[in-house]
Amino acid sequence: MTVLDSLGMFDLAEGLPEQVEGAVARSRQLEGLPSLEDVEAVVVLGMGGSGMAGDVLTAIAAPQMPVPVLVVKGYECPAFVGDGTLVFAISASGNTEETIQAASDAAVSGARMVVVTGGGELGRLGDSWGAPVIPVPTDIPQPRAAIGAMAFPPLVVLEDIGLFRGGSYWITAAIDQMRRRRDQLSTAGDASAAADVARRIGRTIPLIHGGGAVGAAAASRWKTQVNENAKAPAFWALQPELCHNEVCGWGQHGDVTRQVLTAVTLRHDGEHPQVGRRFDLVGEILREVVADVVEVRADGDGDLAQLFDLVLFGDYVSLWMAAEAGIDPGPVPMLVDLKVQLAGG
Repeated sequence: MTVLDSLGMFDLAEGLPEQVEGAVARSRQLEGLPSLEDVEAVVVLGMGGSGMAGDVLTAIAAPQMPVPVLVVKGYECPAFVGDGTLVFAISASGNTEETIQAASDAAVSGARMVVVTGGGELGRLGDSWGAPVIPVPTDIPQPRAAIGAMAFPPLVVLEDIGLFRGGSYWITAAIDQMRRRRDQLSTAGDASAAADVARRIGRTIPLIHGGGAVGAAAASRWKTQVNENAKAPAFWALQPELCHNEVCGWGQHGDVTRQVLTAVTLRHDGEHPQVGRRFDLVGEILREVVADVVEVRADGDGDLAQLFDLVLFGDYVSLWMAAEAGIDPGPVPMLVDLKVQLAGG
């Protein structure tokens, strides 16, 4: 198969483990970090692929942390932010207007800022605040392909402060698992398990279900990667929440949904036992009303490894969906046009 890939998105997916290693090295022993006693809350600011870093932090570090964590994907800085708040402002380009505004307000409120960016206005502001600035490589052409460079620095910083104990072990385990999965998928090419899932989805719309915080982060990533790489619609929902609402929507229109939807369930070892039962029960319902139910199960040591195992697998699925459709996964002209229109407004 001839694959159209003008920005090298397949190569970037293949290089994710090394991207993470570089990001971890750049994030160690930063100067200007607050002490453990000075942090009362953590806030992550970011949009799109940059905002995914907040979802990772919420799924992986937050459950172990003694302080609350909030992810903000918008213009507004929370009113509680002050000198006891550690704020991560994350933007690959450094010019994301929502993040710039929220971060500027946070800095004015006295928050302790850490900036993760490829430069731009946010990089300039970080320097002016005297904040630690962790660079995102500028040779990565799309923010979504820089997930390793943006999601891992906050975990390293939190470990250095003392808020995410044992982080180095779990980060190493995640890198090891990404290497194993990368080698499986890249070596097999269009005969890989990810390419097979892409073909099973085909021209249908994927409905991605995840369980718990790890499943939510993975399902959200799958959804947005299908949107941006395959230029196709996709939706996601979370177990057990979907058992309190979405399941009611399968009571009719099965003749339509069987033609247009494929369910993809993302499974991992950290699921609550009742979530596993819910997946089984909902799967029985879905098999009657969707084109197919595809299960993808994570591998790896720990939640971080299993989350990024699902992330990498999903990235490859979305790229193979693009390849099967003859679509270039890299450029996103609709997003560029939207930003131009907003800037002109």
